[in-house]
Amino acid sequence: MPPPRRPRLPKSAKPPQGLPDRETLIAFLRDSGEAEKADIAKAFGLKGADRRALRQMLKQLQDEGALGKRGRKGFAQAGALPPVGVADVVERDIDGDLFVRLTKAGEDAPLVRLAPGAHEAAAGAPGLGDRFLVRFVQTGENEHEARVIKRLGLAAQKILGVVRKSNREVRVEPVDKRSRDSLVLFEPDARDLRDGDLVLAQAGVSDRHHGPKRGKLLEVIGREDQPRAASLIAIHAHGIPTGFSTAAEAEADAAQPPVLAGRTDLRDLPLITIDPSDARDHDDAVYAQADDDPNNPDGWVVWVAIADVAAYVRAGSALDREARDKANSVYFPDRVEPMLPERLSNGLCSLRQGEARACLAVRMVFDKTGRKLGHQFVRGLMRSAAKLAYEQAQTAIDGFPDDVTGPLLEPVLKPLWAAYHTLKKGREKRSPLDIESPERRIVISPEGEVVSITPRSMLDANKLIEEMMIQANVCAAETLEQKRSPLIYRVHDTPSQEKVKAFADFLETLGVSWNKGEAPRTDRFNRLLEQMRGTPHAEIVNEVVLRTQMQAIYSPDNIGHFGLNLDRYAHFTSPIRRYADLVVHRALIRVLGLGDDGLTDFDIARLRETAEHITLAERRAMAAERDATDRYVAAYMEDRLGAEFEARITGVTRFGLFVRLKDTGADGLIPVSTLGTEYFVHDEKSHALVGERTGQRWRLGSLVNVRLLEATPITGGLRFEMLSDPDPADPKAPRPRLGVRGRGGPPPTRRSGRRR
Repeated sequence: MPPPRRPRLPKSAKPPQGLPDRETLIAFLRDSGEAEKADIAKAFGLKGADRRALRQMLKQLQDEGALGKRGRKGFAQAGALPPVGVADVVERDIDGDLFVRLTKAGEDAPLVRLAPGAHEAAAGAPGLGDRFLVRFVQTGENEHEARVIKRLGLAAQKILGVVRKSNREVRVEPVDKRSRDSLVLFEPDARDLRDGDLVLAQAGVSDRHHGPKRGKLLEVIGREDQPRAASLIAIHAHGIPTGFSTAAEAEADAAQPPVLAGRTDLRDLPLITIDPSDARDHDDAVYAQADDDPNNPDGWVVWVAIADVAAYVRAGSALDREARDKANSVYFPDRVEPMLPERLSNGLCSLRQGEARACLAVRMVFDKTGRKLGHQFVRGLMRSAAKLAYEQAQTAIDGFPDDVTGPLLEPVLKPLWAAYHTLKKGREKRSPLDIESPERRIVISPEGEVVSITPRSMLDANKLIEEMMIQANVCAAETLEQKRSPLIYRVHDTPSQEKVKAFADFLETLGVSWNKGEAPRTDRFNRLLEQMRGTPHAEIVNEVVLRTQMQAIYSPDNIGHFGLNLDRYAHFTSPIRRYADLVVHRALIRVLGLGDDGLTDFDIARLRETAEHITLAERRAMAAERDATDRYVAAYMEDRLGAEFEARITGVTRFGLFVRLKDTGADGLIPVSTLGTEYFVHDEKSHALVGERTGQRWRLGSLVNVRLLEATPITGGLRFEMLSDPDPADPKAPRPRLGVRGRGGPPPTRRSGRRR
């Protein structure tokens, strides 16, 4: 960490020259935060005898308790905070706010609230025991908040783990499968713990040369065998903010149903919601009709109406602060941790069938080729005509309507599908990335058990909603750009040259050529995907194309969206579950004069900070969702130990192979030590483990048969045994050099199942 800058005297308070009196000296230190003796002498122009008198004055004030020592040489007003300091998170109040105390200060030093939201952009989600470099900012008379500059090495590492009790000790085994550290708890409150308790503990300094460190119990979270433990672990392991303060809940409870005043009446427009069957909120509705403008033959008018969250979540409110802090809802197979309280997320902001709801809607006009001719935003009052699931709407279009979809088929559903087929023409011309990445649906019983893991179908109904949402998002970005308004874009950069080179190297192993010097383009990727469709390599090529892409982020700077092949794009359609969309709504309200609850100057000033924060929060949510899914899958697979499965090699590393099962999509590891008797060298260029003696290889994308040896629900880990034989040596391929290699195990016995 660089040395702190020497304090500068506030321009408005230059001290008089000469030895100061007590009050003047204390006021100087209060204004500057802290200062060394040399800084004080220089500020007051002291020399010789005056410097000696200053030293005596400082000592006397320190003895009286009026001044405190800061570091080895610094002085500060007693109880004062430095501009910048190292602080530990030591307390959480009942509303969930965290408080820090200067690391080297005593227990009587002031507690300072950690500023909500901003800390995660710099450091990730904080928790008790974390240590940060913070800036102390005065927010009122005798009130300060701590704003994180960066996370520092922890004074004591926190471990989320499971209690394992024996006659000799209480041990905490980590739930993180990447961690091997365990703790031993000795304090009296550990005696009441039960075997299998999920706890948060803090590691101390070990007084033993070998074995686990001593730890301190921080919190009991639950039980490892309780239903829904997987999502509970993921929430705590990734620091997902949970619940709402009493102030935020009170604001949500005080919200009232919308009225028509100041809004466009859209209640007679038969807008409908089409969502997954297990959707927990409904924030978008659609309607389409043939354009009656004679100048636009065979054109379509498409309406997309979005819940008007900005009407309920005002800038600067407790609801707003906590929504920004969370940044998005987090979805697990068994629960959701919402960005907004249920009164809003599942109530007044959810577009329920038959109920009047406030909305921000866009009316878009397309010609017969799918080209958008124009659009207009309105702030309206709508009433959803129906709530449909994707499968339900698709079944009706396919000729099998039910009692709900039957009356909607001719006036609503068929026009929607006709409009979608027109929009699809424009989409095909634009050629966004067409990656097939099948999602898996984990079905949980009321008792918390995994009932099944099945692939989610990608129907035309899904694609219809996706394309109409994309077009609405484009309209939002275009309008805000035209009005010269700052906004948060959703941007997706072009793949880097390094990623493209690695991608081309992989394709060579399949006998497919790719020009490394050619600039990446979506249509080029799509031609390859179409070329591979129906071949044995289609699945892994889709996977590797996806890995070649950069991660999309939020940013106030527009670089376009490579994956969608769009010049400008912003998230507008999901303000119930994404803070980015709420910011875009407020920006539209402000520039279009749709109310007094638009984007504030304060929001605009911290737009970059907000974009960075919500990007990190999105990644945090994705990691938590992925970890919970892994744990549920491991729980589902635990009863199938010893079973054989078809799988594909999806990862090749020096320590082993990652495989994905064909039926469930479960991922697991085959350690290199179990693959054979020879050394295996990791050949990065060919994405293979290659036998040092025989040249036989395990290649990325190969289909294999495996046996499940171990399933650990608490960590989400699966370990498999290889049943197939490796590919024979490639006589054209050079033997990889020694270096990164792993030792094989005993030679495999003859087993059922051969490499496919």
